[in-house]
Amino acid sequence: MHVSRRSLLGLAGASASALALGACGDGGSGKDGKTTVNWWHISNTDPMLSVWAALAKDFEAKHPDVTIKITPLENEAFKSKLTTVTQGGSPPDLFSTWGGGVLKQQVDAGLVKDLTADFTSLADTFTPLSTQPYRLDNKVYGVPFDLGMVGFWYNKELFGRAGIASPPDTWTGLLDAVRKLKAAGITPIALAGGDKWPGHYYWAYLAMRIGGLDVLKQAGADAKFDKPEFVAAGTKLKELVDLAPFQKGFLAATYGSPDGQAATMGNGAAAMELMGQWAPSVQNDTSTNKKGIGDKLGFFPFPAVEGGKGAVTEAFGGGNGFAVGRNAPPATIEFLKFLVQVDNQRKAAATGAVVPVVKGAEDAIKDPNIAAVQKTLAAATGFQLFLDQAYPPAVGQQVNDSVAELIAGKASPQQVVRAVTDAAHK
Repeated sequence: MHVSRRSLLGLAGASASALALGACGDGGSGKDGKTTVNWWHISNTDPMLSVWAALAKDFEAKHPDVTIKITPLENEAFKSKLTTVTQGGSPPDLFSTWGGGVLKQQVDAGLVKDLTADFTSLADTFTPLSTQPYRLDNKVYGVPFDLGMVGFWYNKELFGRAGIASPPDTWTGLLDAVRKLKAAGITPIALAGGDKWPGHYYWAYLAMRIGGLDVLKQAGADAKFDKPEFVAAGTKLKELVDLAPFQKGFLAATYGSPDGQAATMGNGAAAMELMGQWAPSVQNDTSTNKKGIGDKLGFFPFPAVEGGKGAVTEAFGGGNGFAVGRNAPPATIEFLKFLVQVDNQRKAAATGAVVPVVKGAEDAIKDPNIAAVQKTLAAATGFQLFLDQAYPPAVGQQVNDSVAELIAGKASPQQVVRAVTDAAHK
């Protein structure tokens, strides 16, 4: 979305984008017998930017004949550049993936390696939920390093100032909280309207809470979104939008920019944001003080919708993983195995930016908010991948575009479902 894409999104320099276009096709063994592994990832801000760099150096020290060439990219730049190089048939050796429909399209095009044989022996080391997005037709095409969920991150101090005693657990309660925050002169919600994908979280979660997980799965299977549950999700979202809950200029705001969604939360200028497990880290990184709001930050699951079929224990989100390009040298597989060793997962988990997927690494989580996500996810009774990753790319993009239009007041709930259904049939 996501974005986690859903991991440490930020600003990518023009040099990184330029490097991206030239980073493919020169991997493999050179004349000197050395191997270069081209690695694209989206952790382009600290802490994970530095963690990945350090792990690459550790691997190179143990394998002096291997060079890991890293290209960090901001989420949207990554998706754009990856589309360009995959259309040319030259994916990077190792690159970020969120699984689902996008990965399936890459598999169908013969762009990625089947990793089943390489990771069968490691299958039991991963938490069960974490590998699902990367398994297609009982084969493994990607390896996770992070799994989390989207939920509401909130400012406890601002809630208290508005007289909100506890986080809302129903949609009606959320709308009431928004009204109380506005009455207290507090911006209720930060939103990156310009990026579009953050807005789709609301529509997707509402569809889940109203219709249950099966409705989303069935819609993906039969390519029909013009169902009452999806219209109702748009209607509920319009209820929120009509309260004008977002920060000034939200329609043009991006997620990771200095004046974007994460910074608005990190600077204490809004009371809530609906975002994934990477939110605290990006809030800190983009805030003026580089520390965010500290222990004022809390987390609560997306609330229940009264009368809905979906359970509040059903989670929406996804994690981050890596796929291996079809022409990648064998050293790529060894490096990927190295990245998901339990000690290296602990290093990632200790940053607070990653919810680990290797069993035994969760003891390295220090941030109580990340621990809350991990605990909530561990108790989840169902899971839905980001819609812009779960569905084919054209459908996922239409979800983002149409929901953005609804939030901007340019599309009705009915127009949203018609547009998404049309995209599914093209």
